[in-house]
Amino acid sequence: MTDKTADIINKTKPEALIDHNLVKVEDMECDGLIYEKRPATRLDGSPAEGLYNAWIIFNNPAQYNSYTTEMVKATILAFRRASIDREVNAVVFTAVGDKAFCTGGNTKEYAEYYAGNPQEYRQYMRLFNDMVSAILGCDKPVICRVNGMRIGGGQEIGMACDFSVAQDLANFGQAGPKHGSAAIGGATDFLPVMIGCEQAMVSGTLCEPFSAHKAARLGIIMDVVPGLKVNDAYVPNPTVITDHMFDDFGRVVHGEFKHGAEFKEGREVIKSGEVDLSLLDVKVEELCAKLIETFPECMTKSLEELRKPKLDAWNANKENSRSWLALNMMNEARTGFRAFNEGTKETGREIDFVALRQALAQGTPWTEELIDSLMPGVKD
Repeated sequence: MTDKTADIINKTKPEALIDHNLVKVEDMECDGLIYEKRPATRLDGSPAEGLYNAWIIFNNPAQYNSYTTEMVKATILAFRRASIDREVNAVVFTAVGDKAFCTGGNTKEYAEYYAGNPQEYRQYMRLFNDMVSAILGCDKPVICRVNGMRIGGGQEIGMACDFSVAQDLANFGQAGPKHGSAAIGGATDFLPVMIGCEQAMVSGTLCEPFSAHKAARLGIIMDVVPGLKVNDAYVPNPTVITDHMFDDFGRVVHGEFKHGAEFKEGREVIKSGEVDLSLLDVKVEELCAKLIETFPECMTKSLEELRKPKLDAWNANKENSRSWLALNMMNEARTGFRAFNEGTKETGREIDFVALRQALAQGTPWTEELIDSLMPGVKD
């Protein structure tokens, strides 16, 4: 900053600035969410005095950074806080640890409180809708720093962001029909826009996770960097095909998971190394620095216009989706979330889908006895 610019700032700065937050900053705090303002830098790495990037960080690693009701409320306020902060250049949305960015709603809370209570879940979904809208309506560019798996509702709030940069051990995907829901918290709105109808259908119905490399190939994230260090050197995800684009039949295989023994060998390589997200942080800071070298109002208007395909789909469907998700808490969601919450690694976390379909084919009503019989680990 030149002395002349500094002099103009000092001469014209108002005595007091109006606070546009809805609540006091101290009332925005939540154990499950961290809000930080980190000093911004220029492209050459030098400090941009008085400017910051806001980091909104999920802090629930013990439950794979799934969001509780309190975390959702805090996230809404955090994005509004960052949006109106005159000193903030960009928002980085991420989470604690290296295992998960977010796996969606907190299934323990779903199973133990919301299951069977559609009227309560409807109010929760109002908050969820407002969280997605807060991301899509933020006046600052939003970067999803994908520090680990981005699944289910975590994938949906990640897709609401403007940019995503991932470490390459992260997996992506939806979980709806496997766990008693439908991916209508944003995925069915955003996926067809971002990756096309066919791949959206694959992700939204089969619920098979895909790698960060495939996510980059499909265009659902802007960049991917190594996150695994073996013998002090970064290596690409060893469970994923990263060294060529096509197989012998001309099919794209870059970014697909390896199979059988090769996949198991890759898992052993991961266990032998350590996760280091330094390259991810470098890439995120570099993107923030690129964004700061722009006119701020032109940036905000560009964001508003470029978000419209996602916004139009989201706004057209979110209320109907909210209503259906609430009513679904009486049967399939009630069953699926309970199975996930009560299941274990040994029993699995999914119901007996074939048994359910067989029962419904005979006109069996949804009862507690039917639900009990479908739980993981139940034997004849």
